[in-house]
Amino acid sequence: MQKIFFEIQIDAPTEKVWDVLWSDITYRQWTTAFTEGSFYQGTFEEGSIMKFFDPKNNGMYSRVEKNIPHKELKLLHLGEIYDGVETPQDWGEATEAYILEETETGTILKIEIQTPEEFKTFFEEKFPIALGIVKNLSENQL
Repeated sequence: MQKIFFEIQIDAPTEKVWDVLWSDITYRQWTTAFTEGSFYQGTFEEGSIMKFFDPKNNGMYSRVEKNIPHKELKLLHLGEIYDGVETPQDWGEATEAYILEETETGTILKIEIQTPEEFKTFFEEKFPIALGIVKNLSENQL
């Protein structure tokens, strides 16, 4: 399992950054960095299952491990979805955490990922692009 960290300063309050991350419309915008047309189904309640899809209904499903609104959301990735069918994967502790820290000028958004080696390069290429979009949306939609 590989650990990857990303961090970005955003000149907007934590509530705004949180809304950009998890509101349906803006989620679809910043996740274009990974796959054009991405969307999710489910709720972000702790213990619930979230499904993350591309336009062809392929993607992954995850359990919400932690949700402290405007502060932290942590997902445990459980498996893949192909043609709408869930297939469990033995990824161990494959997690994705979004941590928001309030600062005097806005928010520091930290991403902490534990991922199998096979996904490391993908995340290293795509997450900086995604975070740039989150920053832009957060700062320009105040």
